[in-house]
Amino acid sequence: MQRALFIVALLMLGSCATAPTRINDVCAVFDQRDGWFNSWHGAAKSTEREFGVPVPILMATVYTESGFNARAKPPRTKLLGFIPWKRASTAFGYSQALDGTWTRYQSETGRWYARRNDFGDAIHFIGWYHAKSHQVNGIALNDTYNLYLAYYLGHGGYSKGLGRTNAQAQQAARRAANMAMKYAAQMQACGR
Repeated sequence: MQRALFIVALLMLGSCATAPTRINDVCAVFDQRDGWFNSWHGAAKSTEREFGVPVPILMATVYTESGFNARAKPPRTKLLGFIPWKRASTAFGYSQALDGTWTRYQSETGRWYARRNDFGDAIHFIGWYHAKSHQVNGIALNDTYNLYLAYYLGHGGYSKGLGRTNAQAQQAARRAANMAMKYAAQMQACGR
């Protein structure tokens, strides 16, 4: 009996740690795991209320950054072309927040316990960062393209206009903006 309970507990923990498989449908993302709607949707709605950033934009940022993978990290560079070496940055988790930016977030919000691989903490970070983009760079809270561009480049890079010459940043921002529009329509259709 104890062995069976242990196996069930391991399976439950494993299912909580895996990324959703149907990430192109925000309603499915919320429904794919028991409790995700309540905890994930609740966290996203709470962040929307606190910072004014719509849920579809928050979720599209997670989609674009990590594909809803709690343990996402940038790929390792190669030493001599084939030996795995250092990672390109310290980005980690759902939000792909960098170490320094995450520490600043924790300091400014008092959320010292926050973890980048916790969805609720990561979505709160994204809302906080987008709200900072609004304050620092004057970006409207419903402008997914420019919010994401500032997220990708950093507030300083965005204010210097680096997005005008960075094709990779533009492509990622278009992807986030398109997904936010898709997510908004899906949320209306499923009543979220």
